Amino acid sequence: QVQLVESGGGLVQAGGSLRLSCAASSRTLDLYTMGWFRQVQGKEREFVAAIPWTGSITRYADSVKGRFTFSRGDARNTVFLQMNSLKPEDTAVYYCAARGGDTATTEAENYSYWGQGTQVTVSS
Repeated sequence: QVQLVESGGGLVQAGGSLRLSCAASSRTLDLYTMGWFRQVQGKEREFVAAIPWTGSITRYADSVKGRFTFSRGDARNTVFLQMNSLKPEDTAVYYCAARGGDTATTEAENYSYWGQGTQVTVSS
């Protein structure tokens, strides 16, 4: 069982940046593929980015490619989502997720563990 806790959300103006963190209760996330998803109330959860435990290829949604960077921290139980050039349409609750295996899948149902979410609001 892995417990995930997100932090770093907040209110920012369009064009600004935020860095989300996801810390795990386990000592390491080395054997987990990690993902970030986001959800607007009334809509389905949307894939943002995923990184396999080998770190071989990081996948991004087209809507965030070139603006967001997903990375693993030096502390092996933490991952980050650096979000630059934020747009109002990035406003959502952002969730960190984990799954066993080395496939950076984009489908939320393939992830076993989820954080509670952190709100990101981008004002125009």
